[in-house]
Amino acid sequence: MELSNKSILLTGASGGIGREIALAFARQGGKLVLAGRSQEALEETRAGVEQAGGEAIVFAGDVNDAGWRKSVVEKAIQTYGGLDILVNNAGVVSAGWLEKMSEDDVNAQLQTNLVAPILLTRAALPALQKSPKAAIVNISSIFGLLGMPFYSIYGTTKAGIAHFGEAMRRELADQGIHVMTVYPGATDTPMMENADLGKAGFSYDTPQGVAEALVEGLKADQLSVVRADDDSQAMIDTNQENPRKLDAKIQEMKPKLEEAVAQHRSM
Repeated sequence: MELSNKSILLTGASGGIGREIALAFARQGGKLVLAGRSQEALEETRAGVEQAGGEAIVFAGDVNDAGWRKSVVEKAIQTYGGLDILVNNAGVVSAGWLEKMSEDDVNAQLQTNLVAPILLTRAALPALQKSPKAAIVNISSIFGLLGMPFYSIYGTTKAGIAHFGEAMRRELADQGIHVMTVYPGATDTPMMENADLGKAGFSYDTPQGVAEALVEGLKADQLSVVRADDDSQAMIDTNQENPRKLDAKIQEMKPKLEEAVAQHRSM
């Protein structure tokens, strides 16, 4: 897929992986609508996009707001004459034992990570269908491929968005809309500041690495991009081949994992 001059709606563009995705698209000559909750942070992303040779506007708001979802799509069409690519990147996380997690945190993860991107995709489809070559990119997680203790709700949302993407890829295949899913591993972003998955044996990726892999994946029309370190990939493989063996391994690492994620909350 050629990315030059494509109009792109990117959620979660305030920082972390989202900001690096914006910069990676900018280097390809993309035209971006930067969406997120923080106007100030989005302005910083826009400055970086322009320095990288791209074009961007900022549209702050809450992806969970139906009116905002409609308006941001309209803004993209108004500004760039249409919409070619939607990247569903916005997300929140709250880790811990399910029985100790607040109902608000359960609902917030389900709404922001799963329901909102589904509804934003729905809102964007009429515009994407008018593009001669369009794409939808959903940001999942390796925890969408691998169920891990203390991430039951987060993992559910990431598995759900991956399944949604697979279904939509098949639903839209005859409409010129490509759908790709990205599965980042543990990544060195502000979202991970109060977790230390390294204690549990996970290696950290860079947001730049995830963003560049996303862009290269789109250019190559890949169906998925998995950013798993060797140990994580081994667990994913074992989960498919011998899940009981992985159950035993995870029980061994569970105390360290519980300690590492005890304060992991970014809402």
